[in-house]
Amino acid sequence: MSTYMPKAADITRKWYVIDAAGKTLGKTAVEAANLLRGKNKPTFVPHEDCGDFVIIINCDKAVLTGKKLEQKTYYHHTGYIGHLKEVKYGTLMQTKPEFAMTKAVKGMIPDTVIGRQALTRLRCYKGGEHPHAAQKPEVYEF
Repeated sequence: MSTYMPKAADITRKWYVIDAAGKTLGKTAVEAANLLRGKNKPTFVPHEDCGDFVIIINCDKAVLTGKKLEQKTYYHHTGYIGHLKEVKYGTLMQTKPEFAMTKAVKGMIPDTVIGRQALTRLRCYKGGEHPHAAQKPEVYEF
């Protein structure tokens, strides 16, 4: 018996819509990361990019459990000496919730060429509308 190796022509990519309203930020990010990598497919191989496109809507209505809104902090450095910036997730979820969702999904994807390619297929939107109706995305429930 030989091992199945998918070819680039064999890979078909679907579009999925995930509604994050009322769902935990982390659990939504896990499902999105699995779809982006293609781990839900029987033809998954870790060395081939075989994932799907993912649209996450209602990022502003995602839930953070516990005291994460007050205690969890996002840090970034501007590149200047002493310019380490910090933003609490309560503020981040009010101003840029799609960035918080993207950051959560990025942390669950490997930091390789395949992972960076997979992240280009992620679209996050603050509200319930998205401009990808022409792709006929399927609603993904978990």
